[in-house]
Amino acid sequence: MSDLFQEPDDATPLMPEKRVQLLQTWITHRRDLNEAEQENIIEGSAWARKTRRANPEALLDEGFIKTLHKRMFGKVWGWAGTFRQTDRNIGIDWYRVPAELTTMLDDVRYWVKHQTFPPDAIAIRLHHRIVAIHPFPNGNGRHARLMADLMIERLGGKPFSWGGSSLHNIGELRAAYVTALRAADNHDIGPLVLFAGA
Repeated sequence: MSDLFQEPDDATPLMPEKRVQLLQTWITHRRDLNEAEQENIIEGSAWARKTRRANPEALLDEGFIKTLHKRMFGKVWGWAGTFRQTDRNIGIDWYRVPAELTTMLDDVRYWVKHQTFPPDAIAIRLHHRIVAIHPFPNGNGRHARLMADLMIERLGGKPFSWGGSSLHNIGELRAAYVTALRAADNHDIGPLVLFAGA
């Protein structure tokens, strides 16, 4: 996993309200948080790839989605692996998360079984739906990107590049990602497939 989507300002102190449920007391600045999260994400990614779940449908389970998030962030945040219980400026109303996630999982199972879309489009649509639902308090984009990578691998492809390193400015890379997500919100998945590097 790349840290290209991390916030670029390393010197920002974390305010007390941002440190609620932070499990490691040594984390006081954004750069500390980025480092701790990145280390945890690498461990979570390794765990996910070691699991012997070759069948793509094995990923399509609420329990797996929660466990993956906990494996990615559980050494840093107390809320890792639990659905959010407040509304955010992005995502659906918090109380709709379980029902919408179930619908998404059913849709993706159907796409896989009936090969409704090419493998890269299935994985990217899975990514987009997870981001749109925004099930967790934080880490949704990173979680969704790993879910897409796991899906494309199980469908016989290689992990996505997610913009690679061709853009030197983190702000530009993130802006391109958000633009592609907005296009997908408007039912145009093409820019997100291109951005992912399929």
